[in-house]
Amino acid sequence: MSKKPKLELTWIGKDERPKLEPRILIEDPALSHHAATRRDGDIFDNILIHGDNLLALKALEADYAGKVKCVFIDPPYNTGSAFTHYDDGLEHSLWLSLMRDRLEMIRTLLSEDGSLWITIDDNEAHYLKVLCDEIFGRDNFIASIVWQKRYSRENREAVGDAHDYILIYATNSLRFKSIRNRVPMTEDQEKIYKNPNNHPRGRWRGIPMTAQGYRPNQMYEIVAPGGAIHRPPEGRCWSTVETEFKKLLSTGRIYFGKDGNSQPNIIRFLDEVEGLVPWTWWPHEEVGHNDEAKKEIHQLFGKADAFLTPKPERLIRRILQIATNPGDLILDSFAGSGTTGAVAHKMGRRWIMVELGNHAETHIAPRLKKVIDVEDLGGVTEAVGWKGGGGFRFYRLAPSLLSEDKYGNWVIAKDYNPAMLAEALCKHMGFVYAPSQNPEEYWNHGHSTETDFIYVTTQNLTHESCRRISEDVGPDRSLLICCKAFNANPDSFDNLTLVKIPTAILSKCEWGRDDYSLNIKDLPPAPDYPEEPAAAAGSRKKVAGLPLFDSEDGEA
Repeated sequence: MSKKPKLELTWIGKDERPKLEPRILIEDPALSHHAATRRDGDIFDNILIHGDNLLALKALEADYAGKVKCVFIDPPYNTGSAFTHYDDGLEHSLWLSLMRDRLEMIRTLLSEDGSLWITIDDNEAHYLKVLCDEIFGRDNFIASIVWQKRYSRENREAVGDAHDYILIYATNSLRFKSIRNRVPMTEDQEKIYKNPNNHPRGRWRGIPMTAQGYRPNQMYEIVAPGGAIHRPPEGRCWSTVETEFKKLLSTGRIYFGKDGNSQPNIIRFLDEVEGLVPWTWWPHEEVGHNDEAKKEIHQLFGKADAFLTPKPERLIRRILQIATNPGDLILDSFAGSGTTGAVAHKMGRRWIMVELGNHAETHIAPRLKKVIDVEDLGGVTEAVGWKGGGGFRFYRLAPSLLSEDKYGNWVIAKDYNPAMLAEALCKHMGFVYAPSQNPEEYWNHGHSTETDFIYVTTQNLTHESCRRISEDVGPDRSLLICCKAFNANPDSFDNLTLVKIPTAILSKCEWGRDDYSLNIKDLPPAPDYPEEPAAAAGSRKKVAGLPLFDSEDGEA
């Protein structure tokens, strides 16, 4: 039996991958905000980052790899429309590259039981599904939710657009299925629980007591209180053995209908139902719609300066109810108006948001300040019982570590002070930045293990200074020294490794690039293809000038 070929989505520029610079984050205290008082359980270590989200994800990698429980993103839909706060009309190939690079970073940040939730519409949903299959594995696809974003009909299109999709992927689908939460029932769903026999425990519903199949120990006769004799219907058996049935009967958990002769049902009380298993249809009555989301934004920012496509807080609440628990870490790298962080904060989750646009400063930070100070009374505030508190820190991405001088030489950027330089080099060299507070360990800027350390300096180290450092480090520890220059034989010290800045990191990544949003002008030219017979050309499905799918054996 031949091996089934692996299908793969292809596009122009797919093999071009950025070499990301692991930037450090610089706090802007003027935009950070914390509640005036501290209470037990308040969360203050939330993070809002202003900058390119691909660089920001790379900046988070060292500290947060494998620690994010849930990622929700609402990326540009690539509709070709012009939006105030986004360029939502990227060429298809660029859009795929944009998403691929970010999804791979997100996959690294997710925990072993983490999940990714992406809102998208028909323009790119099916391509995005195949792309996510490649990155997360088809086995880790959970579901494609249909969210009813509009409740009123429109007559402008051939077929009215009433829904978006929410694609769900997990790091490990089996782990996710074992930890995901159920959805609380709505009032309408609770109406099926009644109390026709005035049971003192309250409302309940009857669950049919049959199961498919034949099991000899579940084929017994049941005599109803009214005298009727019941046997399992053809092709079915009772759902429990006779001893268990008798226990349920003795405790009043079996119902035979008002006449006492109907087929038995097991009583399930409302107070023992933990919720419903999520399903793929999310009507607007349960999770909100576009108009509701716009009204929430109008209440916060006014109608004159509002986002056109925000998501309602009830939608984010539903996602976080299923995928997370209080204290879990949530990430949104397309923060938009900040809805994810606002809802996560109100629900007692930790959060990280990233936004490239200036509205990180003009909209998101003020919105979260209102949440913390209980000045945001809309959205899910009342439903989750939010009373305020906590805080967040506002960060900007540091500039590129290296810059070209007027002679074309790569040098350390003038923006970097010694502490920033040490932190940046720790990221580049794979060390945890943790400067020693002991004055005698001036050389300890960070560590990779309990005995391996790093020292960053712009000094020109002599042989004598290296000898003193070597003695301070001792024979049981090792030290990587990143310096501007050195006049010493590096082989003279068994516990020291000497490298020069910037030579040691010059080839590690791209320098001086602050925006990876892939503008349309960056589209690479289409390659020249040899002519092929018309029949073959007509049968080949193409996207952005290349076959839609390739197989490992070279056939499309």
